Amino acid sequence: MSEKILIVEDEPALQETLAYNLQKQGYEVETAGDGYAALEAARARTPDLILLDLMLPGLDGFEVCKVLRKEMNVPVLMLTARDDEIDRVVGLEVGADDYLTKPFSMRELIARVKAQLRRTRVIREEMEKLKAVESAAAHEVLTFGDLSINLTRREVSRGGEVIPLKPQEYDLLVFFAEHRGQMLSREFILERVWGWEYIGDSRTVDVHVRWLRQKIETDPAHPQRIVTVRGGGYRFEG
Repeated sequence: MSEKILIVEDEPALQETLAYNLQKQGYEVETAGDGYAALEAARARTPDLILLDLMLPGLDGFEVCKVLRKEMNVPVLMLTARDDEIDRVVGLEVGADDYLTKPFSMRELIARVKAQLRRTRVIREEMEKLKAVESAAAHEVLTFGDLSINLTRREVSRGGEVIPLKPQEYDLLVFFAEHRGQMLSREFILERVWGWEYIGDSRTVDVHVRWLRQKIETDPAHPQRIVTVRGGGYRFEG
């Protein structure tokens, strides 16, 4: 889709010239001749970039920019006939992203427009990537019937109700879930969950399994999730 540019300029000849040249570059152009019309158009169209003249009837460019910054995050390229450093500073302070003094060449204007839109695209792409990563992380959940393990939140729930687990209980359950269907010896579990440097014996595993069963099994005396493999260890049934 073509990127949308809103031109806010009260001089009809300049407004028409800007619109013509930007349309030639493939942009979709909307125009406004005063500050109030600019705000109305920006709210209705949500442009990708706004060319905003400083001297406007009604609301001037400074006031328009202040309002825009409160309502939306759209890059603003401010245009002015005054080459006053104070105006440039104020324009940037109220939220303008760039500043161009009249008279300017159309080539320079287009270069500034492209630079701002390119910057906006990069930021938008980075934000989308970040949202995708956050969304994927938020949905990183292991589900086994009514039992759910949210790996991002380190949270376990059964039937929608959160089950409080100690850190070692949680780590043990995740280890079982990641190796569901496999027979895991007590020694292997101890090494992988507690670490090879842990000083203790396999009875530690049995104790934690018993605690886990009391919390996640419907009938801990007849476990259906963490099943004992006689002479071997345990197996998690997914």
